[in-house]
Amino acid sequence: MVVLNRIYTRTGDDGTTSLGTGARRKKYDLRVEAYGTVDEVNAVIGLVRLHTAGDKALDAALGRVQNDLFDVEADLCLAEKGPGGARLTVTDAQVTWLEGEIDRLNAELAPLKSFILPGGSAASTYLHLARTVCRRAERIMVELKDKPSEGVSEPSLKYVNRLSDYLFVAGRYANNKGAGDVLWAPGQNR
Repeated sequence: MVVLNRIYTRTGDDGTTSLGTGARRKKYDLRVEAYGTVDEVNAVIGLVRLHTAGDKALDAALGRVQNDLFDVEADLCLAEKGPGGARLTVTDAQVTWLEGEIDRLNAELAPLKSFILPGGSAASTYLHLARTVCRRAERIMVELKDKPSEGVSEPSLKYVNRLSDYLFVAGRYANNKGAGDVLWAPGQNR
């Protein structure tokens, strides 16, 4: 499906990039910003995975999320066809899987009694970083969806919304199932 023999093409030297349809857009175009930010989430999850190798189930789930994020990116860059000739995008089944993972991890956590500060362990801190970048990607996708000439598929938007929830719960899980969470102490330094 993808063949990358040459990494540089010189076609972007004028400040534009090609969408999956072949259309050219400015590199600061909102659509390019959307899939670029999803790519940023994926890179941060790569950092997380440097610290999750000891938890095979969590690491495997994060690997699946990374692959799914490429499906979101393909959808956002308007790739017309994926395997079998259908438009490549995430599906409701992928959203449902993510919800199942949230429930699986959350079942082992004590209820929250305060907001969480990023910290406690490297894996948790990077998961919270991925969550904040994911929320930014979602805001950009919503803005793109609201433009009359653009659009974003509902499953992609739902997936990114659920992913930020998953990353929050996974961040707690990676902190010794919440025992290592760093809790916010309101007004502590007044």
